Amino acid sequence: MASTATMDEFEALLNESLEKETPDEGSVVKGTVIAIENGQAVIDVGFKAEGRVDLKEFSAHGKPAELKPGDTVEVFLERVENARGEAAISREKARREEAWDRLEAANDKGERVEGAIFGRVKGGFTVDLGGAVAFLPGSQIDVRPVRDVGPLMGVPQPFQILKMDRRRGNIVVSRRAVLEESRAEQRAEIVAKLKEGDVVDGVVKNVTDYGAFVDLGGVDGLLHVTDMAWRRVNHPSEIVSIGETLKVQVIKVNKETQRISLGMKQLMADPWDSVETKYPIGSKWTGRVTNITDYGAFVELEAGVEGLVHVSEMSWTKKNVHPGKIVSTSQEVEVMVLDVDPSKRRVSLGLKQCLQNPWEAFLENNPAGSEVEGEVKNITEFGLFIGLDGDIDGMVHLSDLDWNRSGEEAMAEYKKGDLVRAVVLDVDTEKERISLGVKQLGGDPFQEATKGVKRGSVVTVIVTAIEDGGIEVEHDGMKAFIRRSDLSRDRAEQRPDRFSVGDRIDAKITNLDKAQRRISLSIKAREIDDEKEAVQQYGSSDSGASLGDILGAALKDRGE
Repeated sequence: MASTATMDEFEALLNESLEKETPDEGSVVKGTVIAIENGQAVIDVGFKAEGRVDLKEFSAHGKPAELKPGDTVEVFLERVENARGEAAISREKARREEAWDRLEAANDKGERVEGAIFGRVKGGFTVDLGGAVAFLPGSQIDVRPVRDVGPLMGVPQPFQILKMDRRRGNIVVSRRAVLEESRAEQRAEIVAKLKEGDVVDGVVKNVTDYGAFVDLGGVDGLLHVTDMAWRRVNHPSEIVSIGETLKVQVIKVNKETQRISLGMKQLMADPWDSVETKYPIGSKWTGRVTNITDYGAFVELEAGVEGLVHVSEMSWTKKNVHPGKIVSTSQEVEVMVLDVDPSKRRVSLGLKQCLQNPWEAFLENNPAGSEVEGEVKNITEFGLFIGLDGDIDGMVHLSDLDWNRSGEEAMAEYKKGDLVRAVVLDVDTEKERISLGVKQLGGDPFQEATKGVKRGSVVTVIVTAIEDGGIEVEHDGMKAFIRRSDLSRDRAEQRPDRFSVGDRIDAKITNLDKAQRRISLSIKAREIDDEKEAVQQYGSSDSGASLGDILGAALKDRGE
């Protein structure tokens, strides 16, 4: 009976054992650590099967395994029995399968996963995602290039899965995506709190040619070079440096683009508020040349206040010269305020106004009628330009070169560089013109010749030339011409050939044009006047005396 009972119990136990589900090969099963020996853990996976797993498969990267007998672990069952009669199991494969299930679920939901960087490979790093190894490209480790990755190694931190392929066992993750997302959230939160006019502290992160980027505690703002100071700033590095802490004012916030504009000068007093009263028109100041352009030079009167000296206001005499040939950058100059427009933030300055007008100075020293001497600078079709004191020129019009010759004839005698004496005829300081005359150095022969005579006077002239149309005569050095029709009252005597060069004859002045410097003479008019005078004194044709008798008596009375 006892034997029968024992057999029954054995059969029951056998059936119970057979009823238990045999573990499926290629799946993850639970096992119990029954011993640790020779660097391996002996694990009972059930069904009378035991296997061995290296302890290093139970350790996290860079850390020792914490395992002891009695611990329950999950392993991957490759085969129930291998050649040695043991179960072929793997903790690493179990962790990988578990990790892949977890990572696929997280990837489907778009969730972040936690991992630790444990190695460096070509083009990036390896990351342990709790059993699965992923690749972290070098460009995805941070938002900015990282010089030292040491502090990030072995530190658990979140990653974003960019790509995964379970069949090939490939996973690509990004730490940068996580940082950018966090940064974007932080930036949006900070931007939402900022409003225009706020005064905040920031640290200069970067300096460019056009300004500086300032970190406001997670969000960057642009401090443009024009908002750094009221004065002209050639480069932002003159005002700020990387790492410097600044107090700035929020000028503008664009919540859509999350762009923030900052300013420093807005925290200082605007010098243009008092510029109109401080710099009255006509006042003189000393300033520094800050910039030179084709149209003038900018002069700084004080920090933040610059005025323009237009090229036309730089020199009295240098009209077509580049401003850079008159002044130089950083030069101290004296200027006069010509105009102030605070609304447009403009001050017009003059450089030449601080120097005496050379035309006014010339007039003071050389009034009209005085004699000057200078070098011929230029010869034009209408006259000569003579260089004078003060670096100015005077002009001798061709009509003022000679009394008797034409201007063209007289100009033929001059060339550049000749030293010429002249008389100051007129000085126009407003139009900056000086009129000179050469012929005025000597007396006017026309004035000398006509002194004491007037229209109707009878003068004695000398014949100098005989021509078909009349004769040329001279009176006190002045030339005149008597036309054929004026040579005699008698038409038959109106022959030029009856005169000889050198003859002295009397003629009447019929016209005296001082403006045109012309004198008109007539022998005929004198003869007619003589006839009238004789008739009045010695009779008339009505008395029966002939004209010959009357003229004879008159001539006899004159002693002719």
